[in-house]
Amino acid sequence: MDWKQAWSTTATTTNTALDALAPTCVPFAARWDREAERRTQLRTPENLKALMAAQREHNSARSTAAMARNQRSAARKASNNPLSATRRAARTADKAARQHHSQARSVLKAARKNYPATLAARAVHAHAAHMVPGALASWLMSEAGHALTLWPASVSAGLIGLNVAGLWLGRRQPSVRLDDGMSAEERRLASRLDPSFWVQNADARGLSGTVPTPAKLTPAGLVSHVRLDGRWTPKTFRAKADEIRALLGARTDLRMEITSGSHGDRATITLRTRSAADGIDLNGWTPGAPWGIDTITGEPVMVPLGRRMLIAGTSGSGKSWSTRALLAEGSEPVDHRLIVIDPKRVEALNWEHRARTAISPEDVLEVTDELVAEMHERLELIPRGQDVIQISAERPRLTVFVDEGAEVISMARKTRVKGTKDEPGDPDWSRIMENLSTLARMARAAEIILIWATQKPTMDAKGGIDPQISAQITYRAALALSTSAESRVVFGEDATERGWHAHELPMPGVAMLRSGPRAKPHPIMTRAFSPADVIALPARPTWQRGTAKPAASPLHLVKEPAAPVSAGTETNRDRVLQAVHDGARTLRDITDRTGINKGTVSREIKALTSTGALRKTDDGGLTADEAA
Repeated sequence: MDWKQAWSTTATTTNTALDALAPTCVPFAARWDREAERRTQLRTPENLKALMAAQREHNSARSTAAMARNQRSAARKASNNPLSATRRAARTADKAARQHHSQARSVLKAARKNYPATLAARAVHAHAAHMVPGALASWLMSEAGHALTLWPASVSAGLIGLNVAGLWLGRRQPSVRLDDGMSAEERRLASRLDPSFWVQNADARGLSGTVPTPAKLTPAGLVSHVRLDGRWTPKTFRAKADEIRALLGARTDLRMEITSGSHGDRATITLRTRSAADGIDLNGWTPGAPWGIDTITGEPVMVPLGRRMLIAGTSGSGKSWSTRALLAEGSEPVDHRLIVIDPKRVEALNWEHRARTAISPEDVLEVTDELVAEMHERLELIPRGQDVIQISAERPRLTVFVDEGAEVISMARKTRVKGTKDEPGDPDWSRIMENLSTLARMARAAEIILIWATQKPTMDAKGGIDPQISAQITYRAALALSTSAESRVVFGEDATERGWHAHELPMPGVAMLRSGPRAKPHPIMTRAFSPADVIALPARPTWQRGTAKPAASPLHLVKEPAAPVSAGTETNRDRVLQAVHDGARTLRDITDRTGINKGTVSREIKALTSTGALRKTDDGGLTADEAA
C-alpha cells in the first residue's frame, strides 16, 4: 500500500506541475497547429501542377540564360569592337534571357509559397541544420582513446526535445478541477475559461494570441489571469469586452471587470458571480456603523466625519437611502450639527427634528450668508500653530448637505426681480453659489463641511456640479450613473483607465468610493436607511448663528406654537423692528443698520406688517406702530 500511495502522490504532483506548465506552451502549440493546417490546405493538386510548371519554366529560363551568357562571352572574344553587330546581338539576347530568368524565378517563388512544404518537413530540415554539424563537432573534438565530447550533440538533441515537449504540453488537456462550492453558472463559466476551450474558440471571436489561466473562485466571484502576446495590451484587450462576454456565454447583466495584470503583458478577468457582502444585514443605522461593505474583500467601509464629499447617482440608484447614514452620523454627537439644503423639499422634511433645513431661495440665501459669516468668525479664532478650530458643543462641526446640486445651481441663476417704491425686490440670488463656493474653498479649517449630492454629475449649463466646488472635494462617491462621461466627472479623467466604471454598477444601493490615490474601484454595498428610520431618530439641537434653536419633538404630528425667546436672545425680527424704531424707513436703511440680507429683511417686514407691528406711510416708508 505504501508504494501505491507514493505512486499516487507522485502522479498527482506531476499532473499538477504539467497543468501549470500547459498554459505557457498553449500559444506555441496553437501557432504550430495553425501553420501546419495552413500549409496542408495549400498543398492542393492545382498548386502542385502550378509548382511543377514553374519549375520547368525556371529550368528552361536558367538554361537559356546560361547559353546567352556563353554566346556573349564568345562574341567578346571574337571581336574587339563593342559596336559590332555580333556583339550587340549577343548583348541583347543575354539581357532578354536574364530578364526571362528573373521572371521565372519570381513565378517559382510564388508557386513554392502557394505549395509549401509540410511543417514537419521544415522542422526536420531545421533540426538537421544543427544536428549534423553538432554530431560532426562532437566527433572532431573527441580525442583518440577517450570518450566522445557530447555537448555539441546534446545541445542539438535538447533543442529537438524542447520542440517536441512544447508541442506535447501545448496540446495536453489540463485536468481542471472545479470547486465543489461553485454554482452551476460558475462551473459553466470556469469550463469556458479553461485554456483548452479558450484557445480552440478564441480565433472566431478575434481573440487569438490570448490565453487565460484556469478560473479561481474567490468571495467576489471568478478570477482568471490572461497572458497576452505581442499584438495585445490590457487596454486593447479591455476593448474586446463584448467578444469576451460572448465567448464565455456570460449573462448580459453579469458584472465583468477587465483590468491590467501584474505585468505589462497580463490582464485579469473578474466575473462578479457573488458578493463578499452577501448575508450581511445593512438595514438601519446605529452610531459608528460602517457606511457599507466592500463586496470584494468583505471589509467594512467607513467614511470619517469632517470630509468634504461628492455623492452622485442617477434616479433610482439609491442615493438618498445610502446618504442618510452619513447625515445621521453627522448629526449625532453633541459637537456636531446638520444643515440640509433641499430645494425639492422631500428630504429636508425628514430631517426637520434633527437639522436646520433650507428649502426656499430666501432660506438658502439666509443660511449660506450665516455660514460664511460664521466661517470668517471661526477662522479668526484659530490659534497660531493649529490648522483647524477645536470643535465643541458651543462651536460644533457643521455638516452642510446639499441635496440635488443642479437645483441649487438653477436657484442661484434665478432672474432677479428689481425693486419698486413699494416692493423691495429680490436679493442677489447668485450670492448662493458664491457662498457655497467660498465654503468649499475655505471652510474646512472652520469645521464647516460641505457634502454635495446630485443626480446630474456634469459641469455643463444644466449640470449638477460646480467646477470650483468639485475641485475642493476629497471624497468622491457614486452609485449607478448613466454614462462613462459622468464617471469621469465624478472620479477624474483616469476613471475609465483605472476601473472606476460607476456607469456599470447595478441598482440600487451599490456604490464606489474614491478617497485617495490608493483607493481601489471595488463595488460597495451601502447601508439602507429609509425615511421612516430617519423620522424615528431622536431629536437633536439645530444650528442658527448666534442662537440655540431647540429641536422639535418627532412625537408630535401638529406644529406647536413657537417657544418664547429667552431673555438676551435677539431674533432677526426683533432687529428689524428695532431698526425702524431707531429711524430706518426703507429696506436699504434696515439692511445697512442690521447687516441682514435683503431677502430676510423683506420677509420679516411682511410678517411685522401683517401683525400690525409695522405699517407703511403714504410715501412708501415704514413706521412702527407704537401701540404694538
